[in-house]
Amino acid sequence: MKKFIVPALSLLALIPGFASAQIVDKGDGGAFEDLLINIIQFSNDVLIPFIIGIGFLVFVWGMFQFFILGGSNDEKKAQGKSLMIYATLGFVLIIIFFGIVNLITSSTGLEGESLNDTPVIVVPGS
Repeated sequence: MKKFIVPALSLLALIPGFASAQIVDKGDGGAFEDLLINIIQFSNDVLIPFIIGIGFLVFVWGMFQFFILGGSNDEKKAQGKSLMIYATLGFVLIIIFFGIVNLITSSTGLEGESLNDTPVIVVPGS
């Protein structure tokens, strides 16, 4: 049994060497890379803020139902409370989704153009 474990562990120790010996090609992904970058930028710039805005409106409507309409109506209070809970859960899920998308984006190199690449206008005399 010990005769098998020692060579197996020594073989496992060499695996990182085999993995780092491969050449990483930093080639252009072409049209598919551009499509992925556009989808990620659309979701980060338009889709996620829109969904967060809808969630905020649902939360405000739940507050309105709980405090204003539910003053004497227990059913409206329960509806408002559930809307506020669901909106809060929605915020949490959207923020988690936003974090996962940005984690995958940064780990795969699909960030697109960074803000550091923007042109700078130099005004003479300043």
